[in-house]
Amino acid sequence: MSIYANTKFQEDTDTLTVTESYCSLIVWNDEVNTFEWVIDTLIEVCGHSTQQAEQCAIIIDSKGKYAVKQGSYEILKPQCDAITERGINATVEVIAN
Repeated sequence: MSIYANTKFQEDTDTLTVTESYCSLIVWNDEVNTFEWVIDTLIEVCGHSTQQAEQCAIIIDSKGKYAVKQGSYEILKPQCDAITERGINATVEVIAN
């Protein structure tokens, strides 16, 4: 007879609710897209100034990725989709609290 016969186990699960989280829009470096294309995209899609977009492109190139914008998932997801539709790799990541 098992000593656990009358023992009930409770399974703990965590659920991540993205809609209420603060997120980062990450743009990833690649060997395909030009600086100019990334800069133009950041200006048009994210509303960056020319100088801000240029600085982001430099960081993306040197670090491999960069969080170009932060905000709610609802705001960043359409911008991420617009960036990826232009052939640039981008993701939305939840910022850990």
